[in-house]
Amino acid sequence: MFDGRTPLDKEHPSRAKEFYGLINILTLLGMLINFAGINPVRALFWTAVINGFLAPPLLILILKISNDRKIMGERVNGRILHIAGWITFATLAAAAVELI
Repeated sequence: MFDGRTPLDKEHPSRAKEFYGLINILTLLGMLINFAGINPVRALFWTAVINGFLAPPLLILILKISNDRKIMGERVNGRILHIAGWITFATLAAAAVELI
């Protein structure tokens, strides 16, 4: 029976200590970057560049897992998603190579 509460209502912050600890650490790290005089726009640019190089190998891992029946059972990617995933990988890889 629906009691009007969402799943989030049942959780308490003390059950997510790692999450809130990570948020606090990353907030402090952001403050340190600000006080270190690092240009935030330049930092975002280089973060995007790094992400562009890391995305293709990570996408291969995701595609391998999402197309493996031993891992995913009946929920493997269909033919269209399989093809779209590899087209996306090829596009990301070509963009990374072109950047070099």
